Amino acid sequence: MRALVVYESMFGNTRLIAEAIAGGLARHMEVEVEEVSGAPEKIVGTDLLVVGGPTHAFGMSRASSRQSAAEMIDEPVVSPGIGIREWLDRLEQPGAGVVAACFDTRIDKPRVPGSAAVRAHKKLRKLGFSHASYPVSFFVDGTTGPVLAGEYERAHQWGDELGSLVAGRVPVAV
Repeated sequence: MRALVVYESMFGNTRLIAEAIAGGLARHMEVEVEEVSGAPEKIVGTDLLVVGGPTHAFGMSRASSRQSAAEMIDEPVVSPGIGIREWLDRLEQPGAGVVAACFDTRIDKPRVPGSAAVRAHKKLRKLGFSHASYPVSFFVDGTTGPVLAGEYERAHQWGDELGSLVAGRVPVAV
């Protein structure tokens, strides 16, 4: 079995969460982690696609919100090119049997509505992916982070649960 984790990250927080999820998945299957600009637009030979990005302005990032994020720090952002929104727009319909799961990172306080994971989940569903999980959010301290204590471990556990579910092919209606 094989999983592909595709992430978009501005400050590195979403990348850390993606890597933690991949660590949990690796207990059950082969895992590849790709920053969104290097991710394939056709999913081949993959049983599970996991997609994650930061929540910007109540949903997935846009070019303007990524530019604003880049202006907040002195070093380059992790994902300077396209975001998961643009990648999902280019993604081809999956072959039979490919399931997906989505996650996002978002600020802990104040809690605001909207979620990049929920938006990505809807786009993947329209493309024909079935889902292995409801969308999940992981929290960071303020806009630039860091990841809150315990979130890395929670992401690893979620990856472990996803891997177990998909490897066991337990159907979930989401």
